[in-house]
Amino acid sequence: MMFDPETPPQGTVRDWLDHRAGASESTVAYRFFDGSSSLKWADLQRKARHIAGQLTSAGLEKGECIAILQPNGRNAVECLYGVLYGGFCATIINLVAGDEAIGYALEHCGARVALVGDQQIDLFERVQPDGMKLWVDKAPLQSGVLHEISSEDVALLMYTSGTTGRPKGVVHSHSSLLAGGWTPTVSHKLTSEDCGLCVLPIYHINGLCVTILSALLSGGSVAVAEKFSSRNFWKQCAESKATWFSVVPTIISHLLHSDVTPDQATRDRLRFGRSASSPLAPDVQNSFENRFEVPIVETMGLTETAAQILSNPLPPGIRKIGSPGKAFGNEACILSSDFTPLGPNIQGEIAVRGPNVMREYLHNPQATKETFTPDGWLRTGDLGHVDEDGYFFVTGRLKELIIKGGENIAPREIDEALYSHPDVIEAAAFARPCKIYGERVEAAVKLKEGSKLGSDRLIKICHDKVGKFKSPEIVHVLDDLPKGPSGKIQRKLLVDLTRNDS
Repeated sequence: MMFDPETPPQGTVRDWLDHRAGASESTVAYRFFDGSSSLKWADLQRKARHIAGQLTSAGLEKGECIAILQPNGRNAVECLYGVLYGGFCATIINLVAGDEAIGYALEHCGARVALVGDQQIDLFERVQPDGMKLWVDKAPLQSGVLHEISSEDVALLMYTSGTTGRPKGVVHSHSSLLAGGWTPTVSHKLTSEDCGLCVLPIYHINGLCVTILSALLSGGSVAVAEKFSSRNFWKQCAESKATWFSVVPTIISHLLHSDVTPDQATRDRLRFGRSASSPLAPDVQNSFENRFEVPIVETMGLTETAAQILSNPLPPGIRKIGSPGKAFGNEACILSSDFTPLGPNIQGEIAVRGPNVMREYLHNPQATKETFTPDGWLRTGDLGHVDEDGYFFVTGRLKELIIKGGENIAPREIDEALYSHPDVIEAAAFARPCKIYGERVEAAVKLKEGSKLGSDRLIKICHDKVGKFKSPEIVHVLDDLPKGPSGKIQRKLLVDLTRNDS
């Protein structure tokens, strides 16, 4: 297997792991901070083949869903590769989604067995569907006949967050999954010399494809943390000799407000940090880069596209602050309401097509049909425009637009106004039903410890930045804002969470 920056990867995850084990047998692929020993490519191949052989000998069919309930760590990486190596569908469960959503995903996917971490056994036993068994590996290492697989065979099932309804099961093939690791490898120019720091959960598409699978394509390595810690982050960068990291805007903000700083050797080693999953406020990005001297590359991706669809170029290329960048490895455009591609600086819905796009939503042909246009564009649900240079700008989610008195207000405008104050760590605007306007604007923030900022001052900042009409009528100060597995703030949950304060 050869990596080609101009051509999406061919073959399967099995093919690429066999290639890495042969070409880089003694090279470390994954390191861990929990005391587990590192995984070399050859060791990972042997373990993956063993797990695949055990599942195959148990009578599981090619393409059958295998549920994985594992936190970040060596076992999670081994189970992921083992299921993919065997030609099964790795059904990775979001461990913080709540019992109801987890139970729904396990029932909906139809898996017969689950690979469960020791600390997740109680969770699994609470929600396991009838007929689903806990898989226990007690057999010695062995090799047997495995299912024959191809690039278009199903590889991954991952459920969306489901904040606006039941979670949808996103189905990826080996081809689209590998393309999900290829797009960041191409845009970030990752090589075998790079080491990424993974602090995002592997049960989120960003952690899975951008960090874990990009190493399979680039031949580099990944240092896997159990979870993000602002206290340990820079220490982990130093210990692993990381050259890059992938995080989300809330993590960037928390690092900015922490009193921990990286040493000069770590700053010099880090080529870039990567931001994804939600828009990054320009004031936060500028403050981070000024303080830590590490450039941030803003990107955009979806579960439906195996993560990345857009990225800013690496320095010294032009990074446009406030934009998630240009298309790398796929096509992107702005569509009108009748699905016609629009020209520069006209607002519409961002759409994408390319090798990293999902196959379908599992057992949901209607949702699949509604997500794809007749021309094969996948509708992202994000509003925005593209400029004359091909850089995209996101103004908000279609489902999150605040419609006040018939006027559309993008929550991001208010978010960025709030983030302009250095005491604001987290911010999110949202709509509250209102008899006069239909909807009114409210917002919630998390403030730096000891801050004396109040709602009135924050509202005044918004008045100055976006005008009175778009400004929140109240800003709720919370200890924490609700977030999904990647750290993305969940606006829809704020309506109920702040109801008694309104």
